[in-house]
Amino acid sequence: QVQLVESGGGLVQAGGSLTLSCAASGSRIFSINAMGWYRQAPGKPRELVARITTDGRASYSDSVKGRFTISRDNAINTIYLQMNSLKPADTAVYSCNAVINEMATLLPKMHWGQGTQVTVSS
Repeated sequence: QVQLVESGGGLVQAGGSLTLSCAASGSRIFSINAMGWYRQAPGKPRELVARITTDGRASYSDSVKGRFTISRDNAINTIYLQMNSLKPADTAVYSCNAVINEMATLLPKMHWGQGTQVTVSS
């Protein structure tokens, strides 16, 4: 099976910082392609926050560019999201996503974590 486990969410005041982690594990993992962070606020559609390729190329949504940094440690199949200068508008459930080539088929399949709540108070 494949698991994505997020950690690091919580409550922070506006202007503060948080770092999220997402670790991929499981016997069916052959290799991992792009990984990313999405978020969904109440009553709003899910949006891509940041994405990073296997070779470390990162992209960001305009709303977080310059404040958030995504990074990746391929040795431990983990990505991080460093979030600085947080705003109340950043309040959402943040979910990790990974495109994983599975052992049996070597075909890419998208997997999701369970999500972690980030709340920014004003």
